Amino acid sequence: MPEEDGAYFGKHGEPRKYDPTFKGPIHNRGCTDIVCCILFILAILGYVAVGILAWSQGDPRKVIYPTDSRGQFCGQAGTPLENKPLLFYFNIMKCASPMVLLEFQCPTTQMCVEKCPDKFMTLIKAYINKKDFDYYKNFCKEGVTNTMSVPEILKAGLCPAMLTPSKPFTRRCFPALGQKGGAITVGNNSQFDDGTGTMRDAKDLVDGVKNATVVIEARQVVMKIFEDYTQSWYWILIGLVIAMLTSLLFIVLLRFLAGIMVWVMIVMVILVIGYGIFHCYMEYASLKGEPGADVTLQDLGFQTDFSVYLQIRQTWLAFMIILAIVEVIIILLLIFLRKRILIAIALIKEASRAIAHVMSSLFYPLFTFCLLAMVIAYWAVTAVFLSTSNEPIYKVFNETACEHSRKTCDPANFTTTHLKVDCPDSECLFAFYGGETVYHKYLIGLQFYNVFLFFWCANFVTALGQMTLAGAFASYYWAFVKPDDMPAFPVFSALGRSLRYHTGTLAFGSLILSIVQIIRVLLEYLDHKLKGAHNKFTKFLLCCLKCCFWCLEKFIKFLNRNAYIMVAIYGKNFCTSARDAFFLLMRNMIRVAVLDKVTDFLLFLGKLLVVGLVGIFAFFFFSGRVKAFENTAPNLHYYWVPILTVVVGSYLIAHGFFSVYAMCVDTLFLCFCEDLERNDGSAARPYYMSSTLHEILWENKAEDPSSAQLQQPEDEDVQLKQQQTQMQEEEAA
Repeated sequence: MPEEDGAYFGKHGEPRKYDPTFKGPIHNRGCTDIVCCILFILAILGYVAVGILAWSQGDPRKVIYPTDSRGQFCGQAGTPLENKPLLFYFNIMKCASPMVLLEFQCPTTQMCVEKCPDKFMTLIKAYINKKDFDYYKNFCKEGVTNTMSVPEILKAGLCPAMLTPSKPFTRRCFPALGQKGGAITVGNNSQFDDGTGTMRDAKDLVDGVKNATVVIEARQVVMKIFEDYTQSWYWILIGLVIAMLTSLLFIVLLRFLAGIMVWVMIVMVILVIGYGIFHCYMEYASLKGEPGADVTLQDLGFQTDFSVYLQIRQTWLAFMIILAIVEVIIILLLIFLRKRILIAIALIKEASRAIAHVMSSLFYPLFTFCLLAMVIAYWAVTAVFLSTSNEPIYKVFNETACEHSRKTCDPANFTTTHLKVDCPDSECLFAFYGGETVYHKYLIGLQFYNVFLFFWCANFVTALGQMTLAGAFASYYWAFVKPDDMPAFPVFSALGRSLRYHTGTLAFGSLILSIVQIIRVLLEYLDHKLKGAHNKFTKFLLCCLKCCFWCLEKFIKFLNRNAYIMVAIYGKNFCTSARDAFFLLMRNMIRVAVLDKVTDFLLFLGKLLVVGLVGIFAFFFFSGRVKAFENTAPNLHYYWVPILTVVVGSYLIAHGFFSVYAMCVDTLFLCFCEDLERNDGSAARPYYMSSTLHEILWENKAEDPSSAQLQQPEDEDVQLKQQQTQMQEEEAA
């Protein structure tokens, strides 16, 4: 071995030696990383305990229904308030208090009503007319009788002093404010009687409405999105099914028409993005001269109604620029990588042959998808129950000065306590959800544990899929006579080996990745919390940290993926397999860069094509741009909600199916590198690779430093002559 090559291999480990007993994935193997396996099982048991605790304490109704001053849910089925879905404020002007933004509750009585008031009325005027008073009592507490006087009713806080015309908004009654001649009006009047005989301007209601709106703005958006999902969930499922069928069709066609399909994918991706640029330009041009279309995004600010942004020319200009940049980048990459693309296409063809012998691998992503769906569902349900497991907190609210103001109270016996005696006009009203128990103190810790276990479990499921597919395709590669030397059920055999022997290894690799991911989440949370506080240095520091951990996550994913391939083949622990995989790739660095990554790029284009086709279909369907779908598409608050869901879901589905090809290519590539080091192509040490695969990957032999030690096999005729000569010499002896 030349001195420079010895130094090269010394830095990147020794090449594999020839082993006549090696026939592919080792069957006689032992359990690996047992400590991590035990730790993972204990973590799962703890996760189940957290879920049970959350489900016993939580109440999702707190998210869905508005809550009155007694902590009861308005409109909840099966309760006395079932037919009263709207929340009514006795005095909306009290919501103008700055305390509202601190305590997230208006210091006024709130009750559930069947419908909002639709007329001006004061208690004094309504009391005179029996019909008006009967209507007024719909917005009063129970216990109001015709024999009670107005002062008695107001002193007991049984009725509001006035009613204003209101409209329901996010299940709450807000004054029907308008504008007339530049003045704020309510019910077409610029002034109203506040119930004490004082005439007030309608603009006095604005601050109260504004603060109440700030309190519920986030909840309002969430509720609208939730309602959109309830209206469009079946159409979203249809879109995801279309994405699944499209992905499956592409994978099947790749099996039989790999070369043609790759070029079709490349051309169609360019055309789909080109159409996106054209559509954005047409929208941009159509808004020219429209009133308000030239407003900038900066001037518009944040709007909860995202459809407003689509009425601005700058939005479509931004979309057009982004798509144009993506289009140019893809075209330039295709131009510079045109020679490597031909080699990558041949590699995909070889992967198609492998998948043809392991057809069940095409359906394995469905199993992974089901497991991931279970993990996501468990995390989401647990998160909702944890966030709604607080208890109702009641506080003292009063109109005059009181030493007990904002103290906690119990509405059941409030009238008999010293709080009521010291402050006669005070009330014990529902304030918010909280708690002082040990469980509530550590609630944020339980939420963190829920998020961390979600990452760990999701990464474990992904790792299980990678190791299973790697084991199946390694069985194909190392079978000297295909498919006779392959197991009867390669995917099932690989899955069994992974779970039986390497659960700890899978848990170890996914734990490392999860720790990095949770650090990234904490950095994003910290950046969000300190957005208006930190200086330029802290901004720069946070930006650097986020960039470093993003790179670290990508590297760990790459290393884990190749480590799982080595574990599937040799059955060693995670650290040993990761080291062996890393050194093997370093010894074949040029091949990794020019072949493996080009193949990944082509498969990524396939994912983009599926997402683009399904996304365009979803856009025209949900936006009602096509007349044929106008009456079929559901009426939504935000039509981008189902579109975005379909696009993200389509990418995940396409990624699941195309990951089979990606895993096959990576496994074949790693096995090819091992094969070159173990064997030399002679009769005694023949290659396991096909002649086609050898021709594909030998293109870079001159560029790879390690190729000096790897001799290209001699011509078959030369080998045959050498064998005949050797046999004749033995016979002569």
